[in-house]
Order: sequence, then structure tokens, then C-alpha cells
Amino acid sequence: MPQTDSLNLAQIATSWLVSLENALAKGSSRDVCDLFIKDCHWRDILVLGDDIVTASGQERIKALLDETAGRRRPTGFRLAESRTPPRLVERSGMEVIEIIFECTADWGPAAGTARLVCEASGYRAWSCMIALQRLSEAYDDIGAAAIPDYRRVFGEPSWKMQRAHMKAFDDRDPAVLVIGAGQAGLAAAARLTNLGIDTLVIDRQKRIGDNWRNRYDALVLHNQTNMNHLPDMPFPDSWPNYIPKDKLASWFEIYTEAMEINVWNETQITAASYDDTRHLWTIALDRMGHGAVTLHPRHVIFATGVSSIPTTPKTPGIENFKGVVVHSADFTDGSAWAGKSAIVFGTGNSAHDVTQDLAANKVAVTMIQRSPTYVISLAEAQKLYELYNEGLPLEDADLISSGTPFPVLLKACQTLTANARKVDTPLLEGLREKGFRIEFGADDSGFQPMYLRRGGGYYFNLGCSDLIVDGTVKVVDGATVSGFVEDGLKLAGGSLVKADLVVFATGFKNQQETVRAILGDSFADKVGEVWGLDESGELNNMWNPTSQEGLWFTGGGLGQCRIYSKCLALQIKRDLALRNAEIAAAAE
Repeated sequence: MPQTDSLNLAQIATSWLVSLENALAKGSSRDVCDLFIKDCHWRDILVLGDDIVTASGQERIKALLDETAGRRRPTGFRLAESRTPPRLVERSGMEVIEIIFECTADWGPAAGTARLVCEASGYRAWSCMIALQRLSEAYDDIGAAAIPDYRRVFGEPSWKMQRAHMKAFDDRDPAVLVIGAGQAGLAAAARLTNLGIDTLVIDRQKRIGDNWRNRYDALVLHNQTNMNHLPDMPFPDSWPNYIPKDKLASWFEIYTEAMEINVWNETQITAASYDDTRHLWTIALDRMGHGAVTLHPRHVIFATGVSSIPTTPKTPGIENFKGVVVHSADFTDGSAWAGKSAIVFGTGNSAHDVTQDLAANKVAVTMIQRSPTYVISLAEAQKLYELYNEGLPLEDADLISSGTPFPVLLKACQTLTANARKVDTPLLEGLREKGFRIEFGADDSGFQPMYLRRGGGYYFNLGCSDLIVDGTVKVVDGATVSGFVEDGLKLAGGSLVKADLVVFATGFKNQQETVRAILGDSFADKVGEVWGLDESGELNNMWNPTSQEGLWFTGGGLGQCRIYSKCLALQIKRDLALRNAEIAAAAE
């Protein structure tokens, strides 16, 4: 790429944006595609269409533009003056000019990113993303009446009294019911509340944060704090790089109060139905200690997480085992098992953490490996998130992150995996010598695509791999397991692995099965698979409209929840605006 300075970068970026606007104004999808290289990508977030979609290759971009021809055409493309200026950076092994721009979409202001590369014919785009940022002022009053104005007026209800009223829902139905008060549910509720949408979060746990608080004591986030903030309320600068689960749980309580999120704890759904004519849910709730309640929200969001219902494989003879059997979701710490023996089924992050905790408490541990596992040192894994160490404002880093379509991410992951494989060679060879089976993911792309495709299958080494290498922890191939007997696990060759404790760190069912358990088979079958990637690299049914009207899903890590809760909230507010307009028109 030719030598450039900041002024030239801005000129190049502006020239490309002018060409893009002119091509869109002409309605020429072919002219738009001529502004892209052959291996190109366009990600649209609520601007051209009504959802989140990725088109890869010039022909698919052309098809996306042709599909919306005459309906959706963003205008007013310009560099975003208040945001990070154009920069020369390397992304996924390519040197690009990375720009942040603004424009105006049909529904309101939008922002986007593009990555430009230099070719013989000039600068063309490798990738482009445009995302709706907010709805125009015409929609500001949607649901706004639900949010009190806390001015100090003597003789009227205090803030405390008004908050109690808002949380009670004695005289109204919420517009949105969110199931789950973890990071996904709280982020979505915060976004919705900020948009003036009356929202209620329900959770079966006793306290906000118990979804983290009740997990094993040694649990600490595997991603650094600087990318894990919740919307509008970043963690303090004094916080550690990796947040302990109890610290995070307490923060969720603080966040809920500060953001004035309405939450009902110890609450579960007992029945649900949807009225296609009135476009309303009927949700029967059991509020433990508070009786039964029936609500009629327009929208229901499942925020029960990628990991919700624990899954335990059928293991022959488990009923014969006289020891204690738990899932990793119910494991706390290994101190009570000092001097005894344990078997841990699984070799993902949770399995290794539980194993390491047991070993630290002088428990003889054997891991049962059911399938090959990708192992990467924690420091190498964090290099995938270097964007959040570049000194950018969080909202700019988030925009750039969401402007990275899966095919581009895949290339970055392949490069990272190859480099980490070299760095971790001694560790990986040591694991293989102990019989631990290693994989590197489809396309040798490592942990992030594994997470997006199936939610696991990898381990960030915090030291447990070293315990396997030095022989402290034993590993048994799951294919050799015969079945349980009273005092342990029989292997195919006849040997016995003795155990007082068995921990199944074998993962969780996806949110489709959560829907099945809570709403029933008909809703679960109608929605289909939740999580996992579709052919374009987008997550199935996440943050997008589903085949069941008024039913949405959110989940994932804190960063994902922060970024995509905004998309989810904007879609719901837009739907409420359209619905209110229909009601008003029918009343005339």
C-alpha cells in the first residue's frame, strides 16, 4: 500500500464514500459491487433489511442490494468526525485503511465501518458494515410514558415509591418480558429501558447474579475486563484484568439498581400461549412466595444463555455407583474431597477448572476425554481481542468488531491458531504423550469458531494442562469406558478407576431446548436451532426475528451481549412503533 498520511487517508476514505453514495443513489447494485474487491463482504444491521445479515462475494452483495431496491437506501455518507479517524492497520493478515463513517438510514442515524485495500485500479473495499444506531426522533415517545419523571415535587411519591410501583406491575403489563437476569438479560433490559420501553426481567434464582455466584468457586472470566463492560456502565479502571465470578455477580446487582431495571427473582413460567390476532403473549408466572401472576407482553426474550440446561451423557452402570455424582453447574469447590479420588467427564474449560481445583485440594483426579480438544495458552488466546487494547473508545471498538463478518474473522482465527500452535508446541507435545487428544478446530481456526459453531470444545490453559503433562492428573480416552461399578469406573481392559466423586462437565443444551422445557414442543419446533452458524456466518436466531412472532433470543459473552443488545432493542422498538401506528389507524 502506498505511503499515506492522515490527510491522505481521509481523502481516500471520503472519495470511496462519495462513490458508494453515488452508486446507491443511481440504484446501481453493479456499480456498488465495482467498489469492492472480488473476495468481499457486506454486513447489514437493520439498515437495508430488518435483521442482521452478511453477504459475501460481489454477486451476493448485488442480490442483497437488488432485494431492497427502491425501499432502503442510506444517504449522507461521510466520515464520522467525532469518532476514530481513518487508520492504516492490519486485519486478518491484510493491510487496510479502516474507516468509520456515518449515514442516514430510513429508520434513523446509522454508522458503519469499511476496510479499503489498494489495487491497481484504486482503493476498493474488502468489507463494509452499516448498523442502525438509533431510531429517529419521531419514535422517541414509544413507551416513554412508562418511565417516570423523577423530579423533586413535595407531596408527591418519592423516587423510592415510584421505583417500587414500576417494579410491581400491579396496574399494567410490560411491553417486553425478559427471561433470565444474567449478562444477556440485563444488557437487553438496560437497552430497552433506555429506549423508554417498559420491560420486566424474571429469573428463577434467589438473587441477581446467582447464575455466576452459584458456580464453582475458582471460576474467573477467561476474557479480559476491557472487552466485557455492560451497556452504559463500564467496570471501574481499578478492576483486575480477569474478573472473579463473585465480583461479577455483585456487579450485576449494582448494575440493576443503577440502571433501574425491573427484576422479579424466584419467578418461573408455568404456562404460555400467543394470540396471533392481538399479537400478545399470555404468560402465567409462579412468583415463589408471592403467588401466581398472568402477564400479556408483546415480546418475550429468552436470555437464558448459551449454557442453560445441563446435559449429562448416559453412562452404563451409573446407578451402581455409590459415590457422589454432580454436574459442573452444581460443583462448588474441592476442599471437601481432600485425600479422595474423583473422575471428571469432559475436557473443556469447565472440566479443566474443576479438575485443577480438585487437584489443588489434594484430590486424585482422572479426566475422561470424550472427544479431541483444542488447547491454547491463555495469553495467546487473548491476542484475538487485541482490538480492545488499541486505545479506541469502546463504542468504536464495538463498531469495528461488529463490522468483522465471519469469513474475515475466520482468517484472523486461522492466523492466531497457527501462531499459538508454534508457541504452545512443548505443551501440546507433552499432552499428546499423556494420551490427550488434540484438535485445532474446523479449518484449523481454533476456539472462536468452535464457540460460535457449537459453544465449546476448547480449553484456555490456566495450568491444568501442565498438571496433565507432569502426571498429577490422569487422562482416560472415553472410548475405553466400560461402565460404572460401586467404587468407580471400569475400563474396557478390565482396569478400575476408583472414585468417590464424579463430575460431569459435559456442557449444556441450547436455547431451543430451554424453549421446549418452558414453552413446550410447539414453540421449540417452530423456532428451530438456536446458536450455531448459518451459511452466511450469522448465529441462528440470535438477536434477529424468529419464526415465532414476538419471540427473541440473546446470549453469549459479555461483549456480545453489550453489542447486540442494542440491535435487539432497536428492532423491538421499531416493531412497537409499527404496531402502535396500526392500532391508531384502526381507531380512526
